[in-house]
Amino acid sequence: MSEPAPLPSLADKLPQPKMVVLAISVVAVALSLFQMYGAGIEPLGLFYQRSIHLAFVMFLAFLMFPVFGSNRKRGVLGWVIDLGFLAGAFITGFYLSFYLDEIFNRAGFWTSTDLIIGIIATVTVLEASRRAVGLGMTVIGIVAIVYALSGPRGALPWLGEWLPGILSHRGADVDRLVGQLYLGQEGIYGLPMGVAATYIFMFVLFGAFLEVTGAGKFFIDMAYAATGRKAGGPAKAAVLASAGMGSISGSAIANVVTTGAFTIPLMKKLGYRPAQAGGIEAAASTGGQITPPLMGAGAFLISEYTQVPYLEIVMVSIFPAILYLGTVYLFVHIVALKNGMRGMPVEELPDWKQVLKEGWQFILPLGVLIYLLVLNISPMRVGFWAIISVLAVAALRYVIWFFYVAPQNGEKASHDRLKVALVNGVRITIAALELGAKNAVAVSMACAVAGIIVGVVGLTGLGLKFSSMMIAFSGGHIVLALVLVLIASLILGMGLPVTASYIVLIVLVGPALSNEFGIPLLIAHLVVFWYSQDSNVTPPIALAGFAGAAIAGASPLETSMQAWKFAKGLYLIPAFMVFNPEIITGGPLPLVLWTGFTAILSLAAFAAALEGFMFAKIDLVSRILIVPATIGIFYPDIRAEIAGTVVILAILGLNWWKSRHSDGPAAKIAA
Repeated sequence: MSEPAPLPSLADKLPQPKMVVLAISVVAVALSLFQMYGAGIEPLGLFYQRSIHLAFVMFLAFLMFPVFGSNRKRGVLGWVIDLGFLAGAFITGFYLSFYLDEIFNRAGFWTSTDLIIGIIATVTVLEASRRAVGLGMTVIGIVAIVYALSGPRGALPWLGEWLPGILSHRGADVDRLVGQLYLGQEGIYGLPMGVAATYIFMFVLFGAFLEVTGAGKFFIDMAYAATGRKAGGPAKAAVLASAGMGSISGSAIANVVTTGAFTIPLMKKLGYRPAQAGGIEAAASTGGQITPPLMGAGAFLISEYTQVPYLEIVMVSIFPAILYLGTVYLFVHIVALKNGMRGMPVEELPDWKQVLKEGWQFILPLGVLIYLLVLNISPMRVGFWAIISVLAVAALRYVIWFFYVAPQNGEKASHDRLKVALVNGVRITIAALELGAKNAVAVSMACAVAGIIVGVVGLTGLGLKFSSMMIAFSGGHIVLALVLVLIASLILGMGLPVTASYIVLIVLVGPALSNEFGIPLLIAHLVVFWYSQDSNVTPPIALAGFAGAAIAGASPLETSMQAWKFAKGLYLIPAFMVFNPEIITGGPLPLVLWTGFTAILSLAAFAAALEGFMFAKIDLVSRILIVPATIGIFYPDIRAEIAGTVVILAILGLNWWKSRHSDGPAAKIAA
């Protein structure tokens, strides 16, 4: 075990003046400490927690992202604008938390000060979102506000005349809208912000602590040690490493740039085309968003909306996540066999025993997390103790190095070395607190604007109208309804982050899926959440694909097309949940086992049909036959499932027999 290296403050890398860098660090660390206090020492009331959290986040957003962009100096005008918004962030959070009792006592009879502060809060949230999340999110928030104000009784009655009949509503005046968005529990400080200010932040902070202490490298090295010698080893390592990173990261793009920096160059070296390498990494990193326990913050939101315990969400999501990652893994394996690729030389791979010896302590916090969740402790409190466990094992690593490893290596354990170790420990802790707060800015701002959209939907009744439109367009057919949800998620994903896309979609289409089409509530939420991920890998806007293309030096569009192909499980598995709900809700053991087996078989066959290869090349007729056989397995009728299973087993069995009697590259690799 080597001495843990010190980590410089991440704020030092920002192209900002030194005073701004210092201010960002101070605010970020203060936000993380505030969250730690509320999670583990003294829980705060609903509005206190959410308003202070959002004020901190907006303050941080305005410091991190100048008004005219990060590539330009603020200048006098920029500082005047930014100072105004910084003041707005402070005032709106302070006003609500300081005068909360008075505001509650006059509920519905707001003063002019209440309304002015509410307007300032709404504008400040939209501007912070523009800087931290992007213009698309802000535009959708503005459109929602304008829609709420349109109508015969609204502040903009003339706009109501342009709305189609089914979308028309009576409209809201400014007082009513501000009361809904700022002074109520269904707007900015609604459920999305509540989840962001509690569960999501603590687990993002937990991931930051793991990241700065070296857990990311540990997961990557373990993945290489496990798969590096196999055909297409680096690509398979990308899948496993992305799953590991997904357990501590809430972003597919973060997964791409973290694991892709190692895996993509090695995939290209092994023989994968640049676009393939970037697409594999993007598809695998998207799998990190649906991999428990964090699931890109989705598990917490699903738990809050469905009132299903968080641990149960995690448990039922394990098998679907394995199915998705297994499908990507299989695609990688098939491509490697088709092209006669071999694994990496043993001498270029890390030794798993040595990796485990040096990084075993990173497994302990995940064990603590799972153990506390099993005890049914609040996820926010679990996040607190998980962070404490990371600090404890990091300290243990220093202790082992100082008292055991250093003396064995002939190094003298001196007080100076102990002092250096303590200083490094403090620097790493501060860096983790800072990184966690920065990573949470985009998610929290997305949830704040999502709260505006949710508030407008509740105020105008848009959710019920949207559900009626969905039923009308689908004609009551569940397959068409799922296709409409998929299209809507793709369109929303072009302008919204995954978390916000899920929130907006579930508010709009959730009632129809559950009430009109009879899909169980939990499965409806999982379907919408999975489909919300497709903007990461689906052209023309595939953010994870674009990140992979940048690292691979490939065409963004071609890389996105490859990612879209490798991520096919993202579209098929939710449909399988709908038509075979026992895979999530449970049932008789033989039925659950049969359903799991057919799910694995159908996904494997579908991947083989797309690539035209499994154990050997698959002829065109067999590839065509696999499609209706897969549909038969998905269809909720035991006769169709058995027929589809028999056809697929026959095709794959014949393909295996063919591979054993050929001397192609795949047969040689298998031998």
